[in-house]
Amino acid sequence: MSTPSIVLSDPDIGRAELEEIEAILRSEQISAGNKVEAFESAFGSYIGRRYAIAVASPTLALLLCLQAYDLQPDDEVILSPYSWWQIGHALSWYGVKPVFADIDYYSGTLSIKSTEALMTPKTRAIMAGNTKGHPAAWVALRELANAAGAILLEDSTEAIGSRYQDKLVGSFGDCSIFGFAQPGPLLCGEGAMIVTDDMDIASRLKQYRARSLTDRASVSAATRPPLQAEMSNLQAGLGLMQLSRLDGILVRRQQIEELYFEHMKSFEGIKDPYRGPDATEVHWFIYEVHLGTRFSRSSRDAIVNDLRTHGIEAAAYSHPMHMQSYYRERGAARCPTAERVSDRTLVLPFHPRLDEEEIAFIIETLKDASINIGAGAAIYL
Repeated sequence: MSTPSIVLSDPDIGRAELEEIEAILRSEQISAGNKVEAFESAFGSYIGRRYAIAVASPTLALLLCLQAYDLQPDDEVILSPYSWWQIGHALSWYGVKPVFADIDYYSGTLSIKSTEALMTPKTRAIMAGNTKGHPAAWVALRELANAAGAILLEDSTEAIGSRYQDKLVGSFGDCSIFGFAQPGPLLCGEGAMIVTDDMDIASRLKQYRARSLTDRASVSAATRPPLQAEMSNLQAGLGLMQLSRLDGILVRRQQIEELYFEHMKSFEGIKDPYRGPDATEVHWFIYEVHLGTRFSRSSRDAIVNDLRTHGIEAAAYSHPMHMQSYYRERGAARCPTAERVSDRTLVLPFHPRLDEEEIAFIIETLKDASINIGAGAAIYL
């Protein structure tokens, strides 16, 4: 199969980023250093949290959070199976038990009812995500966590810039995690940021991440064994430039979303993208399409393949974690809503470099493929 001419994700990298990277490459320090500290300070200020800790990946970020809160092997962590899910694998690496709760059909975020039903005396933490950019139900989640004495962890790897009750996502978890890999709007190549207001937790996170720069000239043993999970100056410099342009990047992505929706209206029964009443601002991580009820998982896959034959990169959004062999073999419970939504969901190219002609071609090709495969069944955003 030929390489797609319209790719799923294309980073918005400008001259400022290129000049910054060149300057770092010419400097004496390209590993972790002052650029990381500057990025942490700027990012914490943007979100409105007291502490920000830059790390190498979202999975490592969660691993460090589990260590900082001293979770034990018998502890349970409730999470959604429906997302890009790489972050959740840290639970298995660390050794605590992942407990999968179902999702809300409309928002795709963690179901409050399902979460409440799964809570036990062993529930040590709830990890909820702002899935695809849509904020989770943070007021209800905080009430559940407080009532159980549980930690509330916020996965914001898909949602920078979105707001819940007028507050930026990342404001709600005891620790909140952001990711900086494609296809998000703020890119460092890879990497993540943990934000928190807890000074003791922030200190532990830094100690577990790596030895501090000032300690590297010392032969003394570390207070806590570090994981060597740092972000580099190269990544941080790129992140600083992207953060300075983030508002403009998000506006351009909203314009792409609006163009998609205008062309998508040619489908019968189209609906506006769902936004819950408390989601005061939503910045989508990807552009997702739900197929009508006549479609199956196999017909969704056939549409994805048809788009690819026309040079359009598309993909299934998520194969739920609880259905993956590693978790299924360990007795993961079914999550019927997540399975139903996942089977009929695909994502289309979504990035600032798309133009209206390309979007029109994508939608027309999608329309033809869905009619041929699904006998004219409707498509829903």
